[in-house]
Amino acid sequence: MTQAADRPQARRVAILISGGGSNMKALVASMTGDHPARPVLVASNDPAAPGLAWAAAHGLPTAAIDHRRFGQDRPAFEAALHAALEAARPEILCLAGFMRILTPDFVRRYQGRMLNIHPSLLPRYPGLHTHQRALEAGDAEAGCTVHEVTAELDAGPILGQARVPVLPGDTADTLAARVLIQEHRLYPAVLRRFARGDRRRLDL
Repeated sequence: MTQAADRPQARRVAILISGGGSNMKALVASMTGDHPARPVLVASNDPAAPGLAWAAAHGLPTAAIDHRRFGQDRPAFEAALHAALEAARPEILCLAGFMRILTPDFVRRYQGRMLNIHPSLLPRYPGLHTHQRALEAGDAEAGCTVHEVTAELDAGPILGQARVPVLPGDTADTLAARVLIQEHRLYPAVLRRFARGDRRRLDL
C-alpha cells in the first residue's frame, strides 16, 4: 500500500472507527495514485474493532484507545486519543463510524479539518436510528451527508450529500444497505476535494 511518505505533498489523514470500518476501507482504497492525501493512522475506541485488524493487515499504523478504561471520564479518554493522533501528525481527521460523542474541547483542536459521514440527509435526523425515522416520517428519499464536525452534533457545514429513493416495502435494514453504497461513493469523493482545499458542496 502506498503511504504518505511516498508523496511528500500528500495531506496526512487519520481515520477513526468503532467497528468494521466499511467507510474507512473505502477511504483507504481511494487514497492512491494522484489522490492529494494518504492514510497515516486508523484508530478506534474499541480494541476488538474488526476494522483495526483489516488496517493492520493492509500495512496501516493503528491505535486502540479503549474508552471503557476511562469510565465516564471523557476528557481523559480524549486526552489519550489526542496523544495517539498527534503522534501520527494528521492534517485531516475522518470519522468513519466512530460511535463516541466528542467534547467541544476536542472538536476545537481539529476545527476545520475534521470530517464525518452521517446516514441521513442532514439537517434531517441527526443522531441515531436515521433510517427508521425516515421510514416512519414517510419520506420519499433518504441518503447520507458528509459534513465538517463542530461542537453541535451533526450540525457542521455540509460538504456533500448523496440520495437514494425510499422504495415500497423498505425496512430500516434494506434502506441502510442502499444508503451505505452511496456512503462509500460520497465520502472518498468529498475527501479528495477537501484535501485540495475545496469546500464546495458536492451532490451525487
